[in-house]
Amino acid sequence: MTRSLGLYTVILAAGESTRMGRDKALLPWPPVAPGAPPTGQTFLSAAIQALDPFSETVIVVVGKNEDNLSPVIYSNGASLVRNPDSDRGQFSSLQVGLREVLSHGRDAAMVTLVDRPPASAATLNILCSAFIEAASEVWAVVPEYNEKHGHPFLVGREMIEAFLKAPPTATARDIEHQNLRHVAYVVVNDPRVTMNVDTPEHYAALSRSSIS
Repeated sequence: MTRSLGLYTVILAAGESTRMGRDKALLPWPPVAPGAPPTGQTFLSAAIQALDPFSETVIVVVGKNEDNLSPVIYSNGASLVRNPDSDRGQFSSLQVGLREVLSHGRDAAMVTLVDRPPASAATLNILCSAFIEAASEVWAVVPEYNEKHGHPFLVGREMIEAFLKAPPTATARDIEHQNLRHVAYVVVNDPRVTMNVDTPEHYAALSRSSIS
């Protein structure tokens, strides 16, 4: 079976970045050392620009940080939706973003987190091709690197509905594990898909690595 792509992208960016001490969405990308001049790009703008060619629309889910993120979102041609209760956590933001996708009449989405380097174009091509060509019983395509699963992942209508029917206390991993028979894991040669940047130490290590 070949499905049409026609997907929207959802970037989850509503977190308060308490461990980082500043909004991770606005961290310079590529990373810079302390005292170095900014690059002009951020994690958020780089994510939008990387994902935009692979989707009809990029939706960024924000929370209390809406005022800080909206200039970056709109200047990069993306749209914004606010999670009115972002304190409930990341899964609630996922549900807000997916409801927005359905409200636009679309039944497929690519989902990622803002606190990681953007995946390469080659990786995104592989994931989108796998999703398009997947059998009908496959509801989601998830990248895998070094035996770890990551982002962005792609979901069809069935998995979207599974996420939306779940209680707010659930996690995306819970729903994924409940539906493993409908998930295709695609091996990619891209360490970025499994990276999280949660603390200043993580960001400093990234700036010293060759991954950036």
